[in-house]
Amino acid sequence: MRRLSKLSLALLVTVFASPLPAQHPQGAAPNKQVFNAPNARPGVLSAAVKVGDILYVSGQLGTNAGALAEGGIQGQSRQALENVKSALALAGGTMEDVVKCTVFLADVKDFQAMNQVYREFFPTNPPARSPVAVAGLVLAGAVVEIECIAAARK
Repeated sequence: MRRLSKLSLALLVTVFASPLPAQHPQGAAPNKQVFNAPNARPGVLSAAVKVGDILYVSGQLGTNAGALAEGGIQGQSRQALENVKSALALAGGTMEDVVKCTVFLADVKDFQAMNQVYREFFPTNPPARSPVAVAGLVLAGAVVEIECIAAARK
């Protein structure tokens, strides 16, 4: 077994014995604003969170009033993007403010059909995007979930 030098041991002790950085009150980030629809059920999910100049929109399923949109991947994609649009509006943002989206697909074969709808919402200067195939989504029957990051308006 290899022995640690006195210097290495001193560095390890210093790192692990150092106090942790001070926490913000109640663990919240400074200047953090949380946005939810007025009729949203209390829970563990915020529709959008603004920190500084960045707006984070939670993953949106293709649901309306808790029910999946009709029309398969295109219907759910359209509704998911409408839900993103609504979450942005709560925080004073628009689809033009979006700089990055992550699209979670239950079946990667649905990419082209989802992409047709996506283009309707981002016809020019689309945001950066990462499509990801997943084993499943949180709601049975859901085929797409979309989350976004946007530049926050001042």
